[in-house]
Amino acid sequence: MKKLLVFFTALALTLSATTQAAEDKINAKSLSELLQMVKEGKLINRDVNNQREKDFVSNKAKQAQAVKDAERMQLVEEERSTRLENEFEKNEKEIAQLQEILSKRLGSLRELFGVLQQVSGDTQGVFEGSIISAEYPGRTEWLADFAQEMGQSSKLATIEEIERLWYELQREMTESGKITRFTAKVNKLDGEVVEQEVIRVGGYNLISEGQYVTYDIENKIIKELPAQPAGRFVDSADALQSSTGGFTSFGLDPTRGQLLELQIQIPTIEERIHQGGTTGYVIIALGIVAALLSLERFTTLTIMGSKVNAQTKSATPSDGNPLGRVLKVYAENKEVDPETLQLKLDEAILKEQPAINARIAFIKIISMVAPLLGLLGTVTGMIVTFQAITLFGTGDPKTMAGGISQALMTTVLGLCVAIPTVLLHSIVQSRSSTVLHILTEQSAGLIAEHAENAEKAGK
Repeated sequence: MKKLLVFFTALALTLSATTQAAEDKINAKSLSELLQMVKEGKLINRDVNNQREKDFVSNKAKQAQAVKDAERMQLVEEERSTRLENEFEKNEKEIAQLQEILSKRLGSLRELFGVLQQVSGDTQGVFEGSIISAEYPGRTEWLADFAQEMGQSSKLATIEEIERLWYELQREMTESGKITRFTAKVNKLDGEVVEQEVIRVGGYNLISEGQYVTYDIENKIIKELPAQPAGRFVDSADALQSSTGGFTSFGLDPTRGQLLELQIQIPTIEERIHQGGTTGYVIIALGIVAALLSLERFTTLTIMGSKVNAQTKSATPSDGNPLGRVLKVYAENKEVDPETLQLKLDEAILKEQPAINARIAFIKIISMVAPLLGLLGTVTGMIVTFQAITLFGTGDPKTMAGGISQALMTTVLGLCVAIPTVLLHSIVQSRSSTVLHILTEQSAGLIAEHAENAEKAGK
């Protein structure tokens, strides 16, 4: 064994020398010089190997002593390993006995600690979703640590920890029935963080500066809403903000933000109008035109009707009203026969009709065109919807919401314009018919009176 060790050691030394010689750079200028260098290198390597062999033989005794020391150290470590294994087995038995004693002594307390662990975990989830944490931050961190400690079998809850859990649960229930004011940092929509007064309404809503704010559960911050709900809810929030006591009506959200989020998503009238698109704008423009025309016609015909009624009570014809102009034609043609007079009066009435019926037909046209435009917008919106379905499928309803909104809003706008326009047309038409009826009635009376006088004169 020792000879083999010597052989491998010498072989390793020889390989090392050979490698080192191969790595050296050869700078021979001729073959003779290269031969001389090889010869000298061989002599040098031989001397080096001889010296190494002498050193190895001289260190032979030291190597043998090192082997003996290593063998002795191995025996010591083996004895130590055996001793540690025995101590490990003894400790395991002792731990098992102590665990059994602990289990017997705990008794029903073990079930209590299990309930504490479960309650602390459930309470942590409740506190994380409660807006009361906006006023009392840091509750969830303690509960998380407490639940983690209770999860360790060797860790027992102290009286102080049990009382604090009880206190936190009782405070959550008590604060959920209070309306409190506190100062907190509020994140504005522009990114600015402002410290201002916040009102907490139980565990339901937060109000600041007369507007609803929300509590971001993930980031644990209070921030403004991108939009406020309908005006009546904002009015109730402002009333609560300025209230100092007594009863104040308030729009409470029992779902803790879900209904408020839905109220915010309800589009305003302006947003609904924009949903109708170009067709909706045209319908609204026509509705405005119809309203203006109806107002102008109603005012004109009302004034005209009052003048005609006044003319019926006056014997002097006036050029300021249709009946006066018709009576003036009668006064100018009293000497003609009844048939000619009738034609003259009919002609005068026909001249007055365009001014009386002016633009009334256009109002009627708008009342008929508006629902047709609404139908056009409905078809256009459905085309947009089916294009979205073709491109994105039916997996996401939001991709179809734009087309459906356009289809429904144009229909609503068309009906909202058509229905009142029909009523306005009926009112205006009734006014014009009344004026024309008075003209026709007065004309017929004048002809009858003229014919009666002519008949008496002939007799």
